Amino acid sequence: MHASNSIIKFADDTSVVGLITINDETAYREEVRALGVWCQENNLTLNVNKTNEMIVDFRKQQREHPPIHIDGTVVERVVNMKFLGVHITDKLNWSTHTDSGGKKAQQRLFNPRRLKKFGLSPNALTNFYRCTIESILSGCITAWYGNFSAHNRKALQRVVRSAQRIPWGKLPALQDTYTTQCHRKVIKIIKDNNHPSHCLFTPLSSRRRGQYRCIKAGTERLKNSFYLKAIRLLNSHH
Repeated sequence: MHASNSIIKFADDTSVVGLITINDETAYREEVRALGVWCQENNLTLNVNKTNEMIVDFRKQQREHPPIHIDGTVVERVVNMKFLGVHITDKLNWSTHTDSGGKKAQQRLFNPRRLKKFGLSPNALTNFYRCTIESILSGCITAWYGNFSAHNRKALQRVVRSAQRIPWGKLPALQDTYTTQCHRKVIKIIKDNNHPSHCLFTPLSSRRRGQYRCIKAGTERLKNSFYLKAIRLLNSHH
């Protein structure tokens, strides 16, 4: 209904994202209300107990935000949520996500240790690692790696080093995995004219072929985000 809002769907999971400026929440609240009405008219029941709201606000002077209601029930407000396997917090730090992923990956190191004792080949062990452990450590890595702390980076890299002792082979560092996935993703976006982020990658003049215009960043958070990292990566390859 409003340009300041987006509705993101994946299977039966629906998220409403609203950009609120000048403390005017009208458009955002109308969007939520309209979604509830649409569900009622189309015989779809929303489970309010599984619905929550998270507010991301970095202003120095924050104000109280009235709760959202769906079918007369107050929607729970949370400081962190899990969205498609990624833990997102209202401060946009990634400690919760990396702690969870690191712990899960560490537990799964038991399996390749057992497989090594059964005589599985190094190549098979490496493939097993990449499918069951690296996939956890690098899940959505382009979204969070640029902005998570050095402490968390070392914690995840320790898991990689522990795994490296098992398959008798050298495994890629997380930094290398991030660079590879970042480059692969940005090339895919540039080639797709219909991608929502395609417009963020503006080529420079023909004399600087292969170079892209950098986006101005007022915060370290934006400077280390995927888009700016991807542009710097593209420019460094030419």
